[in-house]
Amino acid sequence: MSIFSDNIRVLRDRKNISQQKLADDLLITRSRYVKYEDGTSEPPLELLLRFSKYFNVSVDLLLSVDIRKYPLDDMLKVAENRILLPVTVDSKGDNKIEIVPEKASMGYLNGYNDPGYIESLQTLSLPFLRNGKYRAFPAKGDSMPPYKDGTYIVGKFVEDISELKTDKTYVFITVNDGIIYKRFQFHEGSSIWVKSDNNFYEPYKISLFDIYEIWEFACSINTEEYRPDEFENQNVREMFSEIKSEIKYISERINIKTK
Repeated sequence: MSIFSDNIRVLRDRKNISQQKLADDLLITRSRYVKYEDGTSEPPLELLLRFSKYFNVSVDLLLSVDIRKYPLDDMLKVAENRILLPVTVDSKGDNKIEIVPEKASMGYLNGYNDPGYIESLQTLSLPFLRNGKYRAFPAKGDSMPPYKDGTYIVGKFVEDISELKTDKTYVFITVNDGIIYKRFQFHEGSSIWVKSDNNFYEPYKISLFDIYEIWEFACSINTEEYRPDEFENQNVREMFSEIKSEIKYISERINIKTK
């Protein structure tokens, strides 16, 4: 038996319909349907889509998630017919927020849609974050001060790209850069522009096709405090940023004069 065969049997039972009735609705013979339900055969893509539309369940869920373990009513439906894992709560009714550890952050790219991987993550609960689905991601580098290595950004899942707001910060899960925390700027065709709060770094463009997930900033968790000398280092970075901007301005002026 496969996950798919188990799922269609469970869904058929929930609808309280016979194998013959389901086969008729899908425009196939009962004998052909039985092979799918007992796992001796696999349906072609066209028929998979028919199953998906009939039960109003995404194809990836039909093929990869045991719906007996994750009831459909408890799942958060997201754009493009995808399904996010259930919104689970602790004994007090607060959201369980999965924590993506820094050392395993790259593994998230392979496991973000794997129920087993997500279940293996440690969780925490924050009573003031109740509505929506939240997840905590590690901040890295110096591109988004004052957040330093060891800080966790707690994000709320963004269901649709149209929900992005100019100058709001988001955690983007991307094909090329992995987990990044940036400030959204604007849409441009099939891409978006983002920037760092550290002006030393230039804004850049991300293709929408390279984005797996987007999480809107909800709060941050600092695991270390700033030392006084780190503020001095921040001033040095700002100084270099200003010098870089001045060099760019002078270069542009020179180019204008030579034209």
